[in-house]
Amino acid sequence: MKRCYAFYLVLMVLFLSPACKKKQDKVKNQIESNVKSGSWKITKFIDSGNDETSNFNGYLFVFGDNGQVSASNGSNSYSGSWSITDSNSNDDSTDDLDFNLNFNTSNGFEDLNDDWDFISQSATKIELIDVSGGGGGTDYLTFEKN
Repeated sequence: MKRCYAFYLVLMVLFLSPACKKKQDKVKNQIESNVKSGSWKITKFIDSGNDETSNFNGYLFVFGDNGQVSASNGSNSYSGSWSITDSNSNDDSTDDLDFNLNFNTSNGFEDLNDDWDFISQSATKIELIDVSGGGGGTDYLTFEKN
């Protein structure tokens, strides 16, 4: 009986793993589609307990098909890269995906550079979190569709 139970357990794991991966791919594709649709603004940026949202007032973010992101307020423009990748951890609420941002600048936009974990996401709002290791703080970043 124990052999039978172990056999069924192995079969269950083998069949469920591809199903979970397909679900994760579907969620990733949906998030990417949402992000690439239109422009976004930062409505919350908390850096280790400090509200720095106002640093990004007036900036609109456009996430391109090619992994490029641009931020512009009409007079200043900055570019960087973005991606959504598998985080290989179990602490995210959105199927273990990371939202990666990287701006090659030292004007405050580098504070956005991270592999953010999803709190929630929809077609009009993306809420992200990053908990720094080694006694660092917790950062929050929220984009809302413009």
